[in-house]
Amino acid sequence: MNAQYLISKFSNEFSNECLSESIVRSVALTLLDTYAVALGGQSEPACLAAGQYLDAPGLDPQGVSTVWGLRRKTSPEVAALINGVAAHVLDYDDVSSPLRGHPSVVLWPALAALGEYTDMPTAKMASAYLVGFEVMLKLARGFAISQYATGWHTTASIGIIGATAACAHLLGLNIFQTSHAIGLAVAQTGGSRQNVGTQAKSFQAGHANAAAVRAVLMAQAGFEASPEALDGPFGYFALYAQDRNGGNELFSMGKGALEFECIGIDVKKYPMCYATHRALDAVTDLMTTHKIHCDDIESVTVQTNSGALIPLVHPSPERGLEGKFSMQYGVAAMLLDGQVCLSSFTDAAVARPSVRALMRRIAVRETDSPIAPRWAEVCIRTKNTAVYTQKSELLRGSAAAPLSENEMLLKVKDCLEWGNYNVDTAKLYKAVMRLGEGHSRSYFQQIYETLL
Repeated sequence: MNAQYLISKFSNEFSNECLSESIVRSVALTLLDTYAVALGGQSEPACLAAGQYLDAPGLDPQGVSTVWGLRRKTSPEVAALINGVAAHVLDYDDVSSPLRGHPSVVLWPALAALGEYTDMPTAKMASAYLVGFEVMLKLARGFAISQYATGWHTTASIGIIGATAACAHLLGLNIFQTSHAIGLAVAQTGGSRQNVGTQAKSFQAGHANAAAVRAVLMAQAGFEASPEALDGPFGYFALYAQDRNGGNELFSMGKGALEFECIGIDVKKYPMCYATHRALDAVTDLMTTHKIHCDDIESVTVQTNSGALIPLVHPSPERGLEGKFSMQYGVAAMLLDGQVCLSSFTDAAVARPSVRALMRRIAVRETDSPIAPRWAEVCIRTKNTAVYTQKSELLRGSAAAPLSENEMLLKVKDCLEWGNYNVDTAKLYKAVMRLGEGHSRSYFQQIYETLL
């Protein structure tokens, strides 16, 4: 029984009838977060360029799928691409540690685009999300850590398989069609961490969505692929994971609680790389407890797990986007401003002389401790020789310490204001939380109308 068959069987047989009200509600919150973050990113250069792409000759201006924030329609494939870019460009979208990446950003843009195209029941949208999440996490448990360390952008390189399984479930593809769709997804798989800190990182997330939509629609039309595209001798596992047994975790699908139920999802409290968040929590606690003033700081030392700093590739960022992948900048901004928010990541904010001076006093290093459980410790030394230390393990916004409803709405409000949208956040919240009721076309229409 090969990996493609296992995924295809799970996708084909999974039913939305077994979903509790609470799990559908939790899935709806992932859409709220993804959509709000995408709206927040609309003024970013990457999104503006993607918007111009909509005007390229030959693109269908009469499509049925909405480009978020622009009140324009296009084909499902193009909408999935552009909305995926928007939802990832701020690096504020939700996270899964086993994936070493962002699950919802490679699920909702594709599902929303296909949902408007097909007008499926929204309960099927919820189950499709869970199918995609399950497949992603099972694959991630097999090889995400090693794949990420090798240089792959796992959000895209693993996410595309999960997104394709999700879209196949939504369209009701049979087992053979789903297997072909996965093979077609493998034919389009990519995503390099070399692009971290550039606009191409968000493109990779958008491409994973568009490729998933393309794969399922082609498979639905009869296009075929190798049934061993995942675990054949020259398949995905051999090439991308250096392990033909990388899909062993797939055997447990459908035999117990869902991954989404077991580990949940982590919602970002700060709009930068997740690898900085424990340290930022620690800095917040130190500032609250000890009332430390930046002028009094002699030095700051941040220590964390082995491997925890891999994505933080810009110790001395020059631009706002690079600042999102810099522990030094995140800590300096928190100390200087008392917060790290969307306005922290303009080029001007990163270039401030006060920030540059403080970053030079911040040392960051990994220890030789195991990669899990994750932790970060911040030590601040002041000019009068006082030493303040705080260790952080439990992430605020994680599944174990979720944001309150009010905190979630504050994040949504920050995103909407940053994207220059005057929206009643309570109305948007109410519209999104109707997931599970009615059909997808009217569901998304009500969500989009909150921006009018």
